Amino acid sequence: MVLAMAAFAVADTFVKITSNQLSPPLVMFFLIAGALVLFAGTALVQGESLLDRRALAPIMWLRYVAEVVAMLGMVMALTYVPLSIVGAITQASPLLVVFGAVVWLGETVSWRRWTALAVGFLGVLLIVQPGGAGFDASVLWAVLATIGLAVRDLTTRLVPPGLRASSLGAFSMLAATPVTVAWLIWAGKTSIPPNIDWLMVITMVLLGSLGYALLIVSLRIAEISRVTPYRYSRVLFLLAIGVVVFGERPNWLVLLGACLIVGSGLYTMWRERQVSRQTPPRA
Repeated sequence: MVLAMAAFAVADTFVKITSNQLSPPLVMFFLIAGALVLFAGTALVQGESLLDRRALAPIMWLRYVAEVVAMLGMVMALTYVPLSIVGAITQASPLLVVFGAVVWLGETVSWRRWTALAVGFLGVLLIVQPGGAGFDASVLWAVLATIGLAVRDLTTRLVPPGLRASSLGAFSMLAATPVTVAWLIWAGKTSIPPNIDWLMVITMVLLGSLGYALLIVSLRIAEISRVTPYRYSRVLFLLAIGVVVFGERPNWLVLLGACLIVGSGLYTMWRERQVSRQTPPRA
């Protein structure tokens, strides 16, 4: 999970840099197309079939939609919003995963963890600062990405068993391709600039795909409550990169909001672990 977050953070950096040369739909197209080639090729080498009926399961379609929403929100947010703020807002996704587990999976959450969720939501409000004089509506793209990430992570544990990470990645990228192509055509941004830095684009695709594969593996081989706290390493990577590479200077409200989100998330995961230890095993 930590390696996945590091890969995502550096890939996010390249997305933000390439957004000076490429339009958002073109950036998303390269990410989708590159990841599709990598995952499909890996799946075929592993002996997996890309004509698998399990890819059409209802839970898979929900995951596909969440994937598109998450990628669309992230690409737009990284294009128009400071990197450090994007990193801080998207770290609320683990809190939404807990909320989704209550709503969809019927899990029981104590008042302590509900309080932690409320504190995390307060942290998001401090970062977004709706109604403030300096409010930038572009940050809502990061909020949209956070919702998509939460639903994607929540459904990852519910996909049909036996699907390798490579197959799951290939199916997800294939499902997102028509949406990305339609966005390209609708925006009229189908031409590739002649001065494109292909090395940067290829690195962006490779790191994004690596992070995605590592994320899937970590969510499927370990309990969500055990690996989710390590997702917060991403905000540390992005804050550091934002300051060093882009010269960003997050204000105290952003830093306070990030601390509230990370603190409430870590408490929520710690509380889940304590409860699981106290629950007697079933006979």
